[in-house]
Amino acid sequence: MLWETVRLALLSVRRNVLRSFLTLLGIVIGVAAVIAMITIGSGTTAKVRNDIAKLGSNLLVVRAARPDRSGSTSFTPKRLDERDFTALAKGLDNAKAVSAAAQKQVRVVYGAENVAAEVTGTDPAYFTARDWDIALGRLFTESEARGGTGVCVIGETVRSQFFGAGDPQGQAIRVNRMSCKVVGVLAAKGTSGFGQDQDNVVLMPLSAFQRRIAGDRDIDSIYVAALDGVATSSVQSDIETILRETRRIAPGADDNFDVRDMTQIADAMTSATTTMTGMLGAVAGVSLLVGGIGIMNIMLVSVTERTREIGIRLAIGAHEKHILIQFLVEATVLSLLGGLIGIALGLALAGAAAAALSIPFAPSLAIIALAVGFSALIGMVFGFFPALRGARLNPIDALRHE
Repeated sequence: MLWETVRLALLSVRRNVLRSFLTLLGIVIGVAAVIAMITIGSGTTAKVRNDIAKLGSNLLVVRAARPDRSGSTSFTPKRLDERDFTALAKGLDNAKAVSAAAQKQVRVVYGAENVAAEVTGTDPAYFTARDWDIALGRLFTESEARGGTGVCVIGETVRSQFFGAGDPQGQAIRVNRMSCKVVGVLAAKGTSGFGQDQDNVVLMPLSAFQRRIAGDRDIDSIYVAALDGVATSSVQSDIETILRETRRIAPGADDNFDVRDMTQIADAMTSATTTMTGMLGAVAGVSLLVGGIGIMNIMLVSVTERTREIGIRLAIGAHEKHILIQFLVEATVLSLLGGLIGIALGLALAGAAAAALSIPFAPSLAIIALAVGFSALIGMVFGFFPALRGARLNPIDALRHE
């Protein structure tokens, strides 16, 4: 019985192809918009998480606090120094790596080629804190770091600029006015979520950087990687306690340092993109309601056109429920067809957008199933009134209808 009703519904769709297509259009656009928006939003969220993860897992970054834009401060500004780093390295029990670093944008030269790169002076713990692997060669050692040896590790962008796909080990490059022997190449990390090329870097021992590049003993950042399973909030609290004591900050006074929890930043950015995705999906969902109204309109027209047919069926013994089911199934079939076409179109649009924006293509089976179910629900809800109207027709009046 049900299959026969579905077959009749499909025949009705085929008899009025253009009208059926125009009726489907609202559902198609609505479902396609919802699928595309949510898939693109999910891909954007995944990209944000991946970009933050590239900075290092369970990572906290300590920097000296800066005055606000007006120049006013509620603390005494003070740069980070060796005492701060030593206190954290000795005092933190839940950290798997504590690393001091200083950065400067300088010109790096090899032969006739040169490139502006971010040069970082640091120690071997930096690579653990930042989850940065070596692709070729080796890292500089603790003894090289303590002695300020002129060795360096370069990023993939610098390697490509100077050596192409070749092996740069043992080659000497000039960093500002300092000669530096390349001992390794870092694994590529790509562009960060902030648009920065993370591979356009040169890393060298901190003492060599301070003496030959920066000309001071300042530290720009201290990277702290929490042990696996340890909450970064707990480590952050320990960092703040240690630094307040080391810097002799009076009780009640504001900190003259900042501690940034990269996990919290990732969660905040993910929450923002998720909220935006939900809002865009809700706006796109409005067109589904418009599509449902279109289905109701066309089903009312169909009931009017087929009044004599309904009268004949009722006269030869059909029950009201048979007429009701027939028109409900027709509306549901129309809506489902629109939903399936909309899903295909939405996924195609999302795939094209993912390729253009360089974000992951992250379709959700749950959202696709929900779109199919919602399409059927739209057909049932908006097809019910026309179906009920047809089922309640008086057979005698229906047979007289011209």
